[in-house]
Amino acid sequence: MSEVSKKVAEMLLSTESIAVYKDKPYVFVSGRISPVYIDCRKLLSFAAEREYIVTALAKMAETDIGFDNFDVVAGGETAGIPYAAFVAHICKKPMIYIRKQPKGYGGTKQIEGILEPGKRVLMVEDLITDGLSKLRFNIGVRGAGAKMTHCLCVFDYASDRLNQHEGKAALAKNDIALHVLANWDDVLDTGTSKNYFTAEQNSQIIDFLKDPENWGRKMGFV
Repeated sequence: MSEVSKKVAEMLLSTESIAVYKDKPYVFVSGRISPVYIDCRKLLSFAAEREYIVTALAKMAETDIGFDNFDVVAGGETAGIPYAAFVAHICKKPMIYIRKQPKGYGGTKQIEGILEPGKRVLMVEDLITDGLSKLRFNIGVRGAGAKMTHCLCVFDYASDRLNQHEGKAALAKNDIALHVLANWDDVLDTGTSKNYFTAEQNSQIIDFLKDPENWGRKMGFV
């Protein structure tokens, strides 16, 4: 665990941006049922934590990707927009945001801002699960004649120990490289060692990560 991933994991936990269910589990947009929910939007209300995370994202854009390797920073509707705006400002790059689908009035645009054909796009998001929402955003990018080459996220619903990298694999099939500050290994280590999670909660999260598609059914919630 790197120093950055450790700090980001603790920030998610200390700000209560991670919630474990008590009575009813959480239902994702994809329809998956989960014992835990991560709300990176909540971090925006904590100035010191927000500054650390945004600075870390911009640093990763510089060192792991390289400022010369992308032309435009994009944020996805809605949670990715503020993170993209902060990162674009630090990197001194143009910024756009992408709607989940084209708006049904006016110019019926999916992309707000200027995206010229041939431009390379860095997508900045709060988190990634199965990667499908990022690929939907990429439809708008490709429709503009541009190319999404990298995706940068605060958190990844992945685990190196469990060899679970669903989002990364989905993006890789579309030639998009994924870069993240923290994943579930970081959060589970910190959550267990600092007593944010009980042993039962820890076990349920691991069971979900092993089979996210069927966890809800196995637990009798479907």
